Amino acid sequence: MNINLVFLIVLCNMLAYRGSKVLITLFAIELGAPQFYIGTLVAMYSVFPLLLALYAGKLTDRLGVRTPMLCGSAGVAAGLLLPFLFPVIPALYASAALIGTSHVFYNVAVQNLVGILSAGAEGRTRNFSNYGLVMATSSLLGPLAAGFSIDQFGHATSYLYLAAMPVVSVLIVVFARTLDRLRSQESGKQERVVDARSLLANAPLRRTLITGGIVLTGTDLFQFYMPIYGHAMGLSASAIGVVISMFAAAAFVVRLVMPAMVRRWGEDAVFIWSLSLGAATYLMFPLFESAVLLAAVAFVLGLGMGCGQPLAMMLIYERAPQGRAGEALGLRQVVNHLTHMAVPLVFGTVGSALGVAPVFIANSLLLAGGGILVRSPGKA
Repeated sequence: MNINLVFLIVLCNMLAYRGSKVLITLFAIELGAPQFYIGTLVAMYSVFPLLLALYAGKLTDRLGVRTPMLCGSAGVAAGLLLPFLFPVIPALYASAALIGTSHVFYNVAVQNLVGILSAGAEGRTRNFSNYGLVMATSSLLGPLAAGFSIDQFGHATSYLYLAAMPVVSVLIVVFARTLDRLRSQESGKQERVVDARSLLANAPLRRTLITGGIVLTGTDLFQFYMPIYGHAMGLSASAIGVVISMFAAAAFVVRLVMPAMVRRWGEDAVFIWSLSLGAATYLMFPLFESAVLLAAVAFVLGLGMGCGQPLAMMLIYERAPQGRAGEALGLRQVVNHLTHMAVPLVFGTVGSALGVAPVFIANSLLLAGGGILVRSPGKA
């Protein structure tokens, strides 16, 4: 299968997924949900994926990538239709759960597919870097589309428009018959019965999982809390979408040069740079209320956070035992969804109790701690 078709599938699905994260937060505010409830609502994206991510990875290794990608894309489309049909808060909870559950099966499979279609270490670096660029493009367009659509057509109708994107992915997968033959290279029979704990015994793999999870807190807090903070500052949905998209624009820029950065300084140095810049930038958010200044700070944050996740995916695929790449990527999804679930719950509670500044300061300290952990690999 042509790798560019894979990237088109990623673009459509992630545009809808990222847009829905902005849409669900602003729709919940419109329906009168308090901040803590919004935190639990966003966390619903990750409750079931947390339980199913490892299974999704094993399923991908066993069945191949086509079925998980097809069912996952269709499930995301169905989840986006629920708030359009039933514009009430319970439907938002159901939508978040269905989108999150469906997305994890698609996501593990497509990451595995990018690795399968890569030839050698250089090919993996190039393809995962390009995958990261497509993800950044989706993160740029998704919030913009959601914000402007809300202002023009309303919250419920915006869900309908977003649902069209994963339908495109479904059609591509249906007609891509070559996907049936693509799966991870088989490992020996004895290794297949070893459970996921053996993956955690792999120190370099474990360290990458931990570091990737810490980097993700920086991205997750921004995507969850910026709509809340922007709404409190009186920004329109369109302005909030622009601020969030500036983060993605910076991620796109930094991922263009990420392969050169890794070649020059190495993976750990790039991780440390990412975490340190993110920690410093989070301290700046409480100082500004203007959309223009918030967009500028968001761009700087995106430069720091932008290369962490594609680099983690590349390293996990490289460091996984033969034939268990899907399982290792599924384990990464478990770590990621723990982060996805914890960030809105913990920081939503902190924000409700203590206000805005402690939320940003706490995440800054967490990212700084991650940088210290990377510098001390023996502790990971």
